[in-house]
Amino acid sequence: MNVILLDKVANLGNIGDLVKVKPGYGRNFLIPQGKAALATPKNMREIDARRAELEKAAAAELKAAQARAATMKDLEIVITANAGTEEKLFGSVGPIDIVDALKAVQVEVERGEIRMADGPIHDLGEYEIGVHLHSDVNATIKVRIVAAE
Repeated sequence: MNVILLDKVANLGNIGDLVKVKPGYGRNFLIPQGKAALATPKNMREIDARRAELEKAAAAELKAAQARAATMKDLEIVITANAGTEEKLFGSVGPIDIVDALKAVQVEVERGEIRMADGPIHDLGEYEIGVHLHSDVNATIKVRIVAAE
């Protein structure tokens, strides 16, 4: 399936690129998310006419993501959780818990932007968690898990 990208997509291409993708990826993700359009001659003409507008919108999104990343620089959040005697948590700390802790300090992040490479946290301690704000902007926050008293 050939599509024209309306937004920069990591590992795929930039705005206006004509790319070949698997039909399911195009039909179920790229097109519904507004990241691509079918590569018909009519759509190609429309996108060429709107290219400057799309690039301006993409630049604004990038600038907004960079501003959000600047607010997260050197940010450390503390999450209290129930833990046993061996510093193991009863349960785990996942992306939803991190999003809630960030909301408490007035930092807006969506659950899908949290990147936990090793999965949920099961032990007390300090961890560095990645936040993927834009295809070109990543931030890192420190999360400290402490035992509830």
